[in-house]
Amino acid sequence: MVVAASVVVAVGTVTGMINALDDERGANEARPDATLLVPLPDVPSPSVSAKASSSASTSAKPKKTASPSPTKTGEKRSAPVSPSLYRHPESQVLDWVHDHPDDPRTEVIASRIADQPAAVWFADFTPSTITSRVRAVTSGAAAQGRVPVVVPYAIPDRDCGGASEGGAPDFDAYDGWIDDFAAGLGSREVVVVLEPDSIAQADCLSAAQRADRFEALARAGRALKTADPKARVYYDAGHSDWNPATQQAALLKEAGAASADSSDGIFSNVSNFHATSAEIAYDRQVLDALGGPASLGAVIDTSRNGNGAPADGQWCDPAGRKIGRAPTLDTGEARIDGYLWVKLPGESDGCRGAAGTFTASYAYDLAR
Repeated sequence: MVVAASVVVAVGTVTGMINALDDERGANEARPDATLLVPLPDVPSPSVSAKASSSASTSAKPKKTASPSPTKTGEKRSAPVSPSLYRHPESQVLDWVHDHPDDPRTEVIASRIADQPAAVWFADFTPSTITSRVRAVTSGAAAQGRVPVVVPYAIPDRDCGGASEGGAPDFDAYDGWIDDFAAGLGSREVVVVLEPDSIAQADCLSAAQRADRFEALARAGRALKTADPKARVYYDAGHSDWNPATQQAALLKEAGAASADSSDGIFSNVSNFHATSAEIAYDRQVLDALGGPASLGAVIDTSRNGNGAPADGQWCDPAGRKIGRAPTLDTGEARIDGYLWVKLPGESDGCRGAAGTFTASYAYDLAR
């Protein structure tokens, strides 16, 4: 599942408008506004222009972990920042860093998380503003000559009614929303992580419902690439410990992921923790089974997989995890097009803080 933040909070993804929390949570957490819009690296809430939104996990029951106590900062160097990927100037972590200059955790969080480019999630179904909010992100990236990563997250029956439930009311509405989303892409390169969990998690749907969803995803890919021929659209492959590669490839093919008219390949590990090496091997297996043009590749969410997945299968803010490889579109690995931070480190799955909200103690544990 994916986890984002918004008025709807989930084990999945959500987006929303995030402001620093000034109540009893104090300096440790930021939370989404009560209005649903769009954010960048924040998973839960959205913002009028586009704030951070992120999130994705997989399955397992949440387990609470202890909060960290701050230690002296400055002990870790920041990872190199990609010269090509775009960091949107609005996110929960940037808000927190700005509002807490004297917190002993700030230097580590700022240098190792806030400075890195991350995906911008659009998890709210707001047709009237989606074009302008997407355009705010893509035009900002264009002004810097960088590549933005955007996440449409409004498929009907999202998250199978779980924590990240929501999305468009039906597929006609979704088709229109995607057309409006595509209208904001512009004409430059942009990476589109299309609907996390929409394919790997489709087993909760009936055969007819799956067929409708996969047809909608194929249409979505075509609409995005028609609107912006330089857009790179990637489809949901789950992760290396979910569906077998051949099974996932068969589902992906039904959703249009093998066609150059709608797809540039697949994504995996969104909001999860599996090691990059495991994802590389798995993604190549999926691509081999998928067929399609040799140009199809994969992008991997490396935001929280520095220590790999926990042995007990926990997905909800598990202890002992670390940030992974820095975001880049130059991996040096065949058929692996990029390592991305799709879920922003520090945005909770729902155990260290409210789902989709930025929790400083969690971010600090991941970064130090």
